[in-house]
Amino acid sequence: MSVHDEPTLNKKIIYEGKIIDVELHEVELPNGKTSMREVVKHPGAVAVIGITDEEKIPLVRQFRKATEEMLLEIPAGKREEGEEAKTTAERELQEETGYRPAHLHEIARFYTSPGFADEWISVYLATGLQAGAPQTEADEFLSVEEWTLADARVALREGKWRDAKTAFAIQALLLR
Repeated sequence: MSVHDEPTLNKKIIYEGKIIDVELHEVELPNGKTSMREVVKHPGAVAVIGITDEEKIPLVRQFRKATEEMLLEIPAGKREEGEEAKTTAERELQEETGYRPAHLHEIARFYTSPGFADEWISVYLATGLQAGAPQTEADEFLSVEEWTLADARVALREGKWRDAKTAFAIQALLLR
């Protein structure tokens, strides 16, 4: 066992949900003692930062129950079982904004909250966007906004992005 390992001695599923499961792990610490870890299991997600030919970024504004507020975000969603991340990215962009990309490629991957969750998110850049009508799911209520790259940069500089994947994706786009 290395200094950084925490082997799981026992594991119990304490919640099985539609989007996440929660497990309770008894782990062995590097000093030989044991401790408990709550782990949120997630199937993975994608997020898409699109940029139109006019250098506008399609964003979605929606209420998020966990934060009890409206957040402005890039389109994103959970990967379906067996679905390729790129397929999820194209589907989520089209469902939430109506846009279909001519080009779509992964620009980053990261864990969203590794202190307690295993959610792995892939961020895609979508270009060559063709406008269409959004096709949101029955329980999704959102509005689409298009921000200029310049306005997104100002909001980033002022610390106004409250959604981490969106702030990260805008930074990645600006660095390209």
